[in-house]
Amino acid sequence: MIMTKKTLKELARFVGGDIAGDENIAISGVAGIDDAGKGDITFIANPKYIAKISSAKASAIIASPDVKREEGKNFLYVKNPYLAFAKILALFNPPPAPDKGIHPEAHIHHTAEIGSSVSIYPHVFVDEAVKIGDRVMLCPGVYLGKGVSVGDDTILYSNVSVREGCYLGRRVIVHCNSVVGSDGFGFAKDGTKYYKIPQMGIVRIEDDVEIGACVTIDRATLGETVIKRGTKIDNLVQIAHNVEVGEDCIIVAQVGIAGSTKIGNRVTLAGQVGVVGHIEIGDDVIIGSQSGVAQGIFEKGVFSGSPAIPHREWLKAQNIFAKLPEMRKMLLELEKRIQEIESKSHRVKES
Repeated sequence: MIMTKKTLKELARFVGGDIAGDENIAISGVAGIDDAGKGDITFIANPKYIAKISSAKASAIIASPDVKREEGKNFLYVKNPYLAFAKILALFNPPPAPDKGIHPEAHIHHTAEIGSSVSIYPHVFVDEAVKIGDRVMLCPGVYLGKGVSVGDDTILYSNVSVREGCYLGRRVIVHCNSVVGSDGFGFAKDGTKYYKIPQMGIVRIEDDVEIGACVTIDRATLGETVIKRGTKIDNLVQIAHNVEVGEDCIIVAQVGIAGSTKIGNRVTLAGQVGVVGHIEIGDDVIIGSQSGVAQGIFEKGVFSGSPAIPHREWLKAQNIFAKLPEMRKMLLELEKRIQEIESKSHRVKES
């Protein structure tokens, strides 16, 4: 539900920005620059959209201070326009209040500890010795295995499964159909067959982590698989047993991380990155999309390719790759010319 109208002055105070234009103009919504109309505030975070300012019909525009004001346009200047946009969007569109209480069609084991002001919907299954904090929301179909712990203000959307013994911190969000604590992929060779290695560890998710839809995070064989504070994980990601992911990381869709790998703080793994097991990636590393990380990376920077190398080197290699057919043709011609020269030289010697 849209909130009451706010003046541009109120919004500037809310995000810590400066106004150029009419500070008393009323804002009632947020929209993209192409769709915004009267009463809307929009934003410019990418320089390529600056040309659209002249034709924008929004009542106000969020922009960085280096964007020149156009006559007749109202600007809200901030250092980080995208962040200000996100905060204002949340202000005008608060999430709907969940239904409080435990639905009679939820199954709650009598030994479970349930905090205050929880929202537990139909067909939730809470097993023995589970601990649920205050203001937790469990949507329909959520499964919490024996001994699971869920911190305050955590939200688990429909059909999330958290298996036995796993720990979720405060303000964690897990989207639909994700699994926390599935068995790690461990098998010992027994002749031509495979013997399943018991997966006796857990998964520990720290505070303020968000996990997308259809993500699988495997429990440790022994010890813990750990996702540290503030990390954000996109949809369709696989994190194997005994992996450790540092704080404030970004892991984009279809990333796969093999077992026992350690990832530092503030690491970005772009879409479809694959990381082998038993290696370490240091702090502040960015891995480009579809890259394969086959060995440890300890210096911060941007890496791309398979195997991943520094991004600038990868760009040079890609430029060469496009020229390989032409280079092959030139090499064949040079080889032919050398053979002709050697043949003439041989005939001269014989005469």
